[in-house]
Amino acid sequence: METMSNQVVSVIIVTARVKDYLTTCLDSLKKQTYPHLQIIVVDNTKEGLSYSQALNKGIGMSEGGVILCLNDDVILDRNFILEALKGFLADPCVGMVSGKILRPDNKTIDTTGLFLTFWRTAKERGYGSKNRGQFEKSGYVFGVNGAVAFYQKEMLDKINYFDERFGFFYEDLDLAWRAQKAGWRGYYIPSAIAWHVRGGTTRGEGGIDKPFARRFLNDKLHLSLIKNRYLTIKKNESFFDFIVHLPAMVLYEVLVWSHVLLFRPHLIKLFFFENIRRN
Repeated sequence: METMSNQVVSVIIVTARVKDYLTTCLDSLKKQTYPHLQIIVVDNTKEGLSYSQALNKGIGMSEGGVILCLNDDVILDRNFILEALKGFLADPCVGMVSGKILRPDNKTIDTTGLFLTFWRTAKERGYGSKNRGQFEKSGYVFGVNGAVAFYQKEMLDKINYFDERFGFFYEDLDLAWRAQKAGWRGYYIPSAIAWHVRGGTTRGEGGIDKPFARRFLNDKLHLSLIKNRYLTIKKNESFFDFIVHLPAMVLYEVLVWSHVLLFRPHLIKLFFFENIRRN
């Protein structure tokens, strides 16, 4: 991708029409200094699709060579797209670009890139920390957070878009992991600024921008958070790496299920009932 000056950017927004998030998101798109935009809104209050299905529907309708997937609870700086596009020029293998995503207070970092942890979980670099200028250098990242995710369309075509089994949670890590295995890379551009209401569309009012997200999820989403991690590992982990990381994964499982046992023991029954019914 030698030049981006005339590249059409297809922006896909999935909305559940919570509060006025969609309006403010669209307003920030109208103010973008980059002119060549195709805006696609998938209204899930009408469609009834999973989040991943809704994104795939939008990607299928897209005309641009790059795709920006947005949650409706995101606001973009007016230069976000112009700056973020520079990431694709860093390396021909860059298929994913992340900007510096802040919380609405403009002081707290939401994410500066997605990483795969030793526990085989998704880590948002800088998550919840104060923005002190510690992430001002461009560079490679494992992947990008799904709330503000820039992708090359060519990459998405080759790895078959989002896995629609995921719905919410881990769909972005799964896509990044598959992309990495296919030879693509992620890149971070700190000058591309956006603001994200963490949990605006998935948590209750009391859980917005709060740490330990699982505390504020309903039962269905909590189970998805657990199960989707298993699916991500099953799909993408090599046998050798599985063995290497097994001790850390077992410890993580002990912590996860201890939390469930103490605070939501009814989820144990729901988890195993769903698996039995599926099989």
